[in-house]
Parts: sequence; structure tokens; C-alpha cells
Amino acid sequence: MSTHAPARPSYAAVLRLPHARRTFASALTARLAYGTVSLAMLLSVTRSTGSYAVSGAVLSLFGATTVFLMPLRAWLTDRCGPRRALPPMAALYGALLGILAALTWRPGAPPWALAVTAALAGGCAPPLGPAMRAVWAALAPEPAMLARAYALDGVAEELLYVSGPALVGALTVFAPPASGILLSAVLIVGGTCVFAICPAIPGPRPGAPGKRRGTFAGLLVPVAVVTGAGLALSGVELLVTAFVTARSYGTGLVPWVLGALSAGSAVGGLLNGAVRWRAPARARLCGFAAGLGLVIAVAGLAPGLWTLTGAMALAGMFVAPVLTTAYLVAEETAPDGASTQAGAWVNTGVNAGSSAGAMAAGLLIGRMPLAVCFLLAGGAAVLPAAAGCRRRGERTVAVRA
Repeated sequence: MSTHAPARPSYAAVLRLPHARRTFASALTARLAYGTVSLAMLLSVTRSTGSYAVSGAVLSLFGATTVFLMPLRAWLTDRCGPRRALPPMAALYGALLGILAALTWRPGAPPWALAVTAALAGGCAPPLGPAMRAVWAALAPEPAMLARAYALDGVAEELLYVSGPALVGALTVFAPPASGILLSAVLIVGGTCVFAICPAIPGPRPGAPGKRRGTFAGLLVPVAVVTGAGLALSGVELLVTAFVTARSYGTGLVPWVLGALSAGSAVGGLLNGAVRWRAPARARLCGFAAGLGLVIAVAGLAPGLWTLTGAMALAGMFVAPVLTTAYLVAEETAPDGASTQAGAWVNTGVNAGSSAGAMAAGLLIGRMPLAVCFLLAGGAAVLPAAAGCRRRGERTVAVRA
């Protein structure tokens, strides 16, 4: 009898799953709109109104309705099926972005019209990330393959949020900033329509009574942990800026330090997906989040910029593993027919944490030593992770090859 462990699935094997490449490519095309729209909206509203206060308020309303209504849109997607739910959402979202682009194409747009249009647009944004992860769960039910698929998805999403602003920056060299909003509309409408007709996309998946494999209570741990991680990470962005400014390095170096965080996240995500873990997903989630928090906590003691950059790269190694493992835990514990909702709650948690973390860091900087601020930011990630380790009942265990 052979004693060889099964081979680890490769990222190429993930893309060889039936219909995976077409589905994933269309989803990424649509999701690129989320990497371009924020900067395009900020630049176009600022140019139109001449006010950073108005642009900040418009962007905040857009972000609030996008994030906090996502679970409702995800419920509609699970209830009606992605084929029926996503194209109308994308069409409404794209139409509202088109109106916003028209309003901001020239100066003089009334702020209230911009705010209302942006808020309505955010309320229609299709939950493409959660929907794609639900498709991965259907295509790759084997745990090791699903973990690899989620890791690939997470790294690709990270790259979208890096390349999106660069694309807008290049576009605005030749056209008004509002053209970036139009580009976002075209990307999301076109990508979503192709995504919705892919053969891998399932129909409605209502949970059958008596066949539920979990409850929404199981989402408490992953949502709490990623909320803490979001708090820590958004605080770090401001803290790095304060660190660089306080030591007179020049704020032009801030993107490079934060780029180390993103690069570390990409590497960490790929490594995490390449390993067959023996520990349960929930235990790994708490361990990754605790590692992220501990590195951030000590980063404030860095003696100089190079040390801080190295600390950010190390912290980044935990970021993608935290997020992808949280999606795995959510998928494992959610009720049948609610995969999109489960992923949406994780998204909502990390985005809500990011919003609160930026506000908290802004209030603390200047009132406390930077080292203490870094310590508090790290603690925001460690505490939910420590609390989550106390919860039992993990159901799925991956085995090391």
C-alpha cells in the first residue's frame, strides 16, 4: 500500500478547474472597478467643487453605503442567484456612476447632488468578491484546493487595488478625472455581465430546512478577527506617515513603506495557499491575526526607516493569510445557500474596522507617543484573535502533505 501523501494542488491546477479561467478573469475585470473608482471620485469631485471637505464627505457616503449594505446585496444574490441578481445591480451602479461622471465633468456641480448620487451608487455595488469566492467553493470543494483558490483570489484582489489607482493616474494625464468614473462603470458592467453568464455560475441556492451545515453565529469569530485586523491596518497607514514626518524623511517615502506592506501581503498569501495546514482554519486565523498585531505593536520601536520598512513587509506576510483564512472559516460555518452572505459579512467587518481605525489613529497621533500608538494598533488585532482562540467546535482540518 502506498504511503505517499497526495500532491499539493498548484495554482495552475486551480485555473484548470472547469470554467475557472473565464469566470475568474471576468470577475477580476469587474472588480478592477473597485480599485479605480475611489481615486477617480476623489479627484473628480475635488475638481468640480474645489473643496476637499465636499469630496471627503461624498467619498465617505459612497463607502458607507457600499460597505454596510453589502450583506443585504449578498442576501439578494444568494436568494435569487448571481445570474439574476448581479447584472441589475451592476447596471444601476454603472448608470449612477455615469450620472456622477456627467455631474463632475465640469466645475459647478451642486454638492448635494453629488452626495446623493454617490450614496445611491454605493448602495447598488454588486458583491463580486463574495460571489466569486462562493463560486470557488462550488468549483473546489476539496479543502486544500479551496484554500489555494482563495489564496490566488486574495493576491489578485490585492494587485487590483494597487494597479487601479495607477490606471486612473495614467488616464487623467489625457482626460478629465471624471473619465476614471466612466472607466469604472464600463469595467463593472461589462465584467459582471460576462461573469453572470459563465457556466460555473449557479442558480438560486436557498438553504433547505434540516440540511443546514452551520449558522450565522459561526461568523462571529472571523468577522471579529478581521474587524480587529482592519482597525490595525488602517491605523498603520497614518502611523507610518507620522513616523516618516516626525523623522524628517519626507512624505514621498510613505508609499514605498506601505508598498512593502502590500508586497509582504502578496508573498504571504501565496505561501499560505501553498501549505497544507494541520491546524484547523479557525486556529490559523487567530494565529495569523495575532502575528500581524504583534509585528505592528513592535514596529513603533523601529530606529529608522529601513527597519520600519522591514517590519511592514513582515506584517504584510500576515495580511492576506488573515483575510483568506477568514473567508475559509466563514464558508465552513455558514448555512447552506449563504456563501455569498458569509463572505460579505467578512468584507463588511474588515472595511468597518478600516474606517474606525483611521479615525482612531487620527485622534491618537499627537496626543500619545508614536510607539504607544503602534502598540494600541497592534493590540486591536491581537485582542479579537485571543478571544477567538477560546471558541471551540472547528469542523474542518487540513492535513500537511
